[in-house]
Amino acid sequence: MSATTVRDMARVKVGVQLQPQGTTTDALRAAWRAADELQVDTIWLWDHFFPLFGDPDATHFECYALLAAMAVETKHAEFGALVTCNSYRNPDLLADMARTIDHLSDGRFILGVGSGWFERDYTEYGYEFGTAAARLQALDVALDRINHRLDTLNPQPPGHMPILIGGSGEKVTLRLVAEHADAWNTFGPPANFASKNAILNEWCAKVGRKPNQIERTVAIMPTEINIWREYVQSGAEHIIVMMSQPFDMTPVEELLAATRRS
Repeated sequence: MSATTVRDMARVKVGVQLQPQGTTTDALRAAWRAADELQVDTIWLWDHFFPLFGDPDATHFECYALLAAMAVETKHAEFGALVTCNSYRNPDLLADMARTIDHLSDGRFILGVGSGWFERDYTEYGYEFGTAAARLQALDVALDRINHRLDTLNPQPPGHMPILIGGSGEKVTLRLVAEHADAWNTFGPPANFASKNAILNEWCAKVGRKPNQIERTVAIMPTEINIWREYVQSGAEHIIVMMSQPFDMTPVEELLAATRRS
């Protein structure tokens, strides 16, 4: 990870995802400042244009404008999108945006990316939805372009900017994780995470990566913090609590206390 937050594999890391729907920018800003004051390891948003659940016409805010604000309003946590939809931005532009946000935060940005899936975003904003296979192929191409652009930008990122890939497709997505990623995220339950984690390890062997070169993160509901140890036993090193308005940090505080006692 970045030089400002060296990965400690012996400690379970704790993050929070603030879902930018049904809320206000003031509430989001207060929430990421509160999370940062709790010394969480990571803070995340999601990259969509409309709510994913509940009222489909609820308030919603664009991810990367918020991330730029988060960069200058937090001091400790690494942060990013869980995950950026590859389809929504030219890969070279995305690399430039990520690099700029990384500078604003003194090197705390994580470029989380995935192939995209939420059809309403595509149809209402004029992107071609296509097929899952085509979106994965586009992600494969984009990852090479992103890395090339990061290497040629002036100035380059302050340090190594981690790339996290989200998803669990066994034939393509996990191969891309093994080939390109510093970190990987998927969901539970623990048995599902363990199964996908084992397949990622198989892909690492096939492409010549050491499994411990890829941090394993899992996104969980606040109601799941009581089984965090099951996720760790399944291979998770980094647990991210997904939260919506009103962004009650109590479950995050409880998870921080539990993991730091261990």
